[in-house]
Amino acid sequence: MRKWQVHIGIIGTGNVGSATAFSILKSCLAAELSLVDIKPGLARAVAEELKHANSSIKCDVSINYFERDEDLNSADIIIISAGYPREPGVRMSRRELARKNAEIIKYIAEVVPNRNPGAKYIVVTNPVDAMATLFRKISRANFVISTGTHLETLRFRAKLAELLGVSVKEVSGFVGGEHGEAAVILWSTVRIKGMDLNTYLRVSNRYVNKDEVENYVKGIAEFIIDVSGATRYGPAAAFTDIVKAIVYDENIILSIATPHKFNDIDEEVFISVPTVIGRSIGPKLTNILSRDELMKLHEAARAVYSTYRRSVEGLIRD
Repeated sequence: MRKWQVHIGIIGTGNVGSATAFSILKSCLAAELSLVDIKPGLARAVAEELKHANSSIKCDVSINYFERDEDLNSADIIIISAGYPREPGVRMSRRELARKNAEIIKYIAEVVPNRNPGAKYIVVTNPVDAMATLFRKISRANFVISTGTHLETLRFRAKLAELLGVSVKEVSGFVGGEHGEAAVILWSTVRIKGMDLNTYLRVSNRYVNKDEVENYVKGIAEFIIDVSGATRYGPAAAFTDIVKAIVYDENIILSIATPHKFNDIDEEVFISVPTVIGRSIGPKLTNILSRDELMKLHEAARAVYSTYRRSVEGLIRD
């Protein structure tokens, strides 16, 4: 598929935003790359470094920088990574960021869409599934996704490959649910060298401690943040996968979060399931999941909706 000559905007150029900008540049995905950050000088600093890097990479790209969200215009894909991150050494859930980050998401949803008609939005700001739900409600944009559990999926595959002593290229499988505490390991989707997990373990005489894998997937980010201050490269790679799928209209299966409706939840809420993604959002492959996995996804949806409602109530009180 021929690449779309695309203008990509990134709102928020801190640790994750700047790493994602570099990864997108390195992949030559953008014809125009616009960086936005309200911290004086930060977007320019990142833009200048990217220009230096591009002297080596040699992509045909123009790089812009702005300090106001309102100045981003005519972007085709907009990655929203602005917000407060989890702090090193502080035991906190991504959900605890909801109230502060809801104010940021609300403002972006109010001022950006009119200046970027038809843009496709990829929400990164945590708690990402609740924030994507909020952004879609306020902006009424047609194409809004959360990066969801694609990052957990990459962590999951990396850990399985390590434990089984195989190349990560030979491992597939997905994580669904919430990006965070209610992530759901979708064991039924795992394939090792083309075999389902149970078959592979039997023929290879191997064993996997599923609790160990789940604890790793859900807990490794906290370790990385405590030691190095932030997660950077894993998120950047994950988010670049999603951008690439859109730019090249790949129609591949990624565990992104899109709106889902449940009978006992008043509004549509973003949760992750393996979903076909290209320049449009394709089918959600819930039919490949087990009954137990579907029940856990429902529980994850309730958790995301609870976080979303708290963020909305905080905005109303303020």
